[in-house]
Amino acid sequence: MIQLRSTAPVNGASRRIVFLAFPEVMLLDLVGPWEVFAMANTLVETPQRPYSLELFSGVGAQTISSRSGIAINSHRLGQDSGEPIDTLVVPAAEVSQPRTPDDQPFDLIRRLSAQARRTVSICGGAFLLAHAGLLDGKTVATHWKAAEALARAFPKVRVDSDSIFVKDGDVYTSAGVTAGIDLALALVEEDLGRAVALQCARELVVFMRRPGGQAQFSNTLSAQFAGSSPISQLIAWATDNLAADLSVDAMAAQAHMSPRNFSRVFHNQVGQTPGAFVEKLRVDAVRRHLEASDLSLDAIASRCGFRSTDAMRRSFRRIVNVSPADYRRRFSSDVKQ
Repeated sequence: MIQLRSTAPVNGASRRIVFLAFPEVMLLDLVGPWEVFAMANTLVETPQRPYSLELFSGVGAQTISSRSGIAINSHRLGQDSGEPIDTLVVPAAEVSQPRTPDDQPFDLIRRLSAQARRTVSICGGAFLLAHAGLLDGKTVATHWKAAEALARAFPKVRVDSDSIFVKDGDVYTSAGVTAGIDLALALVEEDLGRAVALQCARELVVFMRRPGGQAQFSNTLSAQFAGSSPISQLIAWATDNLAADLSVDAMAAQAHMSPRNFSRVFHNQVGQTPGAFVEKLRVDAVRRHLEASDLSLDAIASRCGFRSTDAMRRSFRRIVNVSPADYRRRFSSDVKQ
């Protein structure tokens, strides 16, 4: 059982941070950002703490189960006195979909958000905010594996599948799990300045600004290989023949289609042009080589179908947001950290 210690303000000047947790909460979504705010409290030498931290239970029980099996004691049940909240933080949790717009827990999220200066979701917490109607018309982040599902379930929400976190007005959303720490550091920087946020990052041994986006952690193409359509068969062939001619004309011939019809069908089924897809397919192969081999960059570029190492570097940086060399340093299985 975990008991998170509430940090009450020394006087009325502390920013009130309320974490709203539901059953099967993702524990690191909760305690990661909590530790960032708690660290800021230890680092700032003022008569009052910068932050007052409170954990609310989203159900009528003091104890909240986590997805990892560790239970947490909340400070309050799902209700509030109506006092202003500086920041409402909603971590990912397993919560059933609403039957009506007023169903709990989504009505509770709306009521607490209305009291808050800013509302934050961590990872799959974006689904909870979306169910509560708080993300319509907003650009948001969530875990890369959930981005497509979020966009499909909530057409009014603009999903950014690569960003580590996104601010849109008074709503802040983050990508998966540890990205909540990145977002919390950004909030500390916004509130208390860069020096304090940087000191927090140093104490916690994390990036103040991690290089790159979510593409460096995900197999961005995994969802596109299902099925047995001619396009899916072509994708499987292209994956095994990255060094081959993968121009539109060549792939259209492989799929027994005219180039024009092929481009139209491909875009309809895959959601992007053949050229953009092939570039991402090759970059994804480069990523795997960087992680698991000691091949030179020249050799990797050749195997993955790039016309030059420079062309590979440009594509890799554009899609993954870091250079191949930086990626290898951080993710190679041979690197000791």
